[in-house]
Amino acid sequence: MNIEETHLKGCFVITPQVFKDERGYFFESFNKEAFEKVTGLSVNFVQDNESKSSKGVLRGLHLQTGGFSQAKLIRVTKGKVLDVCVDLRQDSQTFGKYFSIVLDDVKKQQVFIPKGFAHGFLVLEDDTVFTYKCDNFYKKEFEAGIIYNDTTLSIDWNFPENELIISEKDLQLPTFEAFCHSEQT
Repeated sequence: MNIEETHLKGCFVITPQVFKDERGYFFESFNKEAFEKVTGLSVNFVQDNESKSSKGVLRGLHLQTGGFSQAKLIRVTKGKVLDVCVDLRQDSQTFGKYFSIVLDDVKKQQVFIPKGFAHGFLVLEDDTVFTYKCDNFYKKEFEAGIIYNDTTLSIDWNFPENELIISEKDLQLPTFEAFCHSEQT
């Protein structure tokens, strides 16, 4: 298992060693001891989530705030997504910067996203299954987000905008600037 930090402090890409033979494959999807040794982070996952989506579905950018902020370990078990996370930690040197990566069921890479980040993904293949572990429980009253096409963040989704499938709820999310202003008041 290879664990590398991205340009966003505390955000890691995990690439497993996949063992294949005529029967199929095997890989270790998470090893707490190896993760803690490389990252210096101790994480206790308490909730697993899964979604299935069609090509063009964009979910995000979402996060939990306050005492229900969540770190996540995400991966694709079937299909392919463009995964995006945004650093919203105001004391961070990479505040307002994003990291993106294509995750699929071939390379089986995962991304660890620390607390204080917004997260979203764009589905690139039909019937994609996306799973993630959280280190805190979901609480509706602490959910927040930022609109996917915020001009300050300028995220390159590399997909025709007229083909995106976005929930009405996600289309109503605030801009980066409005989100940051609401967090300070």
